[in-house]
Amino acid sequence: MIQVNNNPFPYDENMTISDILKKKKYMDHMIIVRINGNHVRPEEYNNKVVNDGDDVKVIHLFGGG
Repeated sequence: MIQVNNNPFPYDENMTISDILKKKKYMDHMIIVRINGNHVRPEEYNNKVVNDGDDVKVIHLFGGG
């Protein structure tokens, strides 16, 4: 089990950040992803594998006026 934005999320072996974003239906533009407090660059989303027990934060950026 991993945590995604402080909520339990099923862990699958070899699951990447992109897999999480697709399952959660997050748009991968205008977001920031952190794993265990460490920033993950967008170009790493397809290759960055999460580990069982990881704490993933997906932060949506938005502007207003």
